[in-house]
Amino acid sequence: MTLAERDQKVIWHPYTQMKNALPHIPIVSGSGAYLFDEDGKKYIDAVSSWWVNIHGHSHPHIAKKVSEQLSVLEHAIFAGFTHEPAVLLAERLLEILPKGQEKVFYTDNGSTAVEVALKMCLQFWSNTGSVSRTKIIAFKDAYHGDTFGAMSVSGRSIFTDPFSSMLFDVEFIDLPNADNIAQIKSKINYLSNEVACFIFEPMVLGAGGMLMYEAEYLDQLIDTCQKQGILTIADEVMTGFGRTGTLFACEALTAAPDIFCLSKGLTGGTMPLGVTTCNDKVFEAFMSDDKLKTLYHGHSFTANPVACAASLASMDILLSSETLPNIQRVKAKHEAFAAQIKDHPKLKDVRQKGTILVIEWETGTNTSYLSGLRNQLYSYFLERGIILRPLGNIIYILPPYIISDEDLDYIYKTINQALNDI
Repeated sequence: MTLAERDQKVIWHPYTQMKNALPHIPIVSGSGAYLFDEDGKKYIDAVSSWWVNIHGHSHPHIAKKVSEQLSVLEHAIFAGFTHEPAVLLAERLLEILPKGQEKVFYTDNGSTAVEVALKMCLQFWSNTGSVSRTKIIAFKDAYHGDTFGAMSVSGRSIFTDPFSSMLFDVEFIDLPNADNIAQIKSKINYLSNEVACFIFEPMVLGAGGMLMYEAEYLDQLIDTCQKQGILTIADEVMTGFGRTGTLFACEALTAAPDIFCLSKGLTGGTMPLGVTTCNDKVFEAFMSDDKLKTLYHGHSFTANPVACAASLASMDILLSSETLPNIQRVKAKHEAFAAQIKDHPKLKDVRQKGTILVIEWETGTNTSYLSGLRNQLYSYFLERGIILRPLGNIIYILPPYIISDEDLDYIYKTINQALNDI
């Protein structure tokens, strides 16, 4: 029995209708920007395996540091205890994050990082006791994760439909632009006495369609919120660690968010780890002799030492002299290709930010995640050795920073071929 057949008998895969799913491709190894299947076929991992693998697969520096940590301390309870990898990682993260972040809370992944951020904000108002604020503002097409709090602040979609009656109420707003910014700010001011926080993906909405908007308008929204005492949460789970061309997307802002959510590229794609950071204003609201004002949240694997070691190794690489030039190289290649194809008659839109290139096919009215074009595009690129994971009629290229110019050129060439063939 093949590995794919064994898989089919025992595994339920994510985001997959298992009744008619094609056999899953057995991957046996990875190196750099490539994954290799059991038959030896090489695939360019053009989406960094769900946006996590920023430095390439099986990076020797990360592997070495993880191995060293495993031989010293694999895990320790993080309530009442601490360890060097967690403290050092927190210190180094706070050094590179945008201004104002003072404390680090560890979790397991992006969704749980968001859950903690929401709980921090809601309990902040409970702890301070000044007013009752329970409403949350979020973007209509946002995606913040698949746990219940994260789903609640995500745009309503096929991901959330079965659970709609169980999600808490959220005030959804449009992405800001020159035409609607005044109206959105007016709405925030009107609701301000009820609103606990505003959560946003800065400049790029990931799973909602890789939608992009300008930093100047986000700055205005954050400023409006902060004037009304509304806490602000920057969900940089996808955009963090270089994706938009700078270490964090919020570096493009003048305003300073109160809370950050991080995951994905945090460990360089090695293993799960999530982080929620906050400023002193948030943290001080939980400092009390009253134990009911404690943040009662935790995970069995909170601040796992091996995951922290992987993150520290990933940060070594991220801050090395080679990585930023690689990020700028990928950005420049994307910009040039975007300019080349932006007027193609089969395309509705081409957008790009940093190492993220997004190409939206024109499909008339059917632009949903379930667009029939999705499977056609997925199979087309997979057959040619390129892993892309279309969001309906949208394909995006979000590669490891070490991807070669030759591989990028091959991806671009294949996109041009697809525009002719599909």
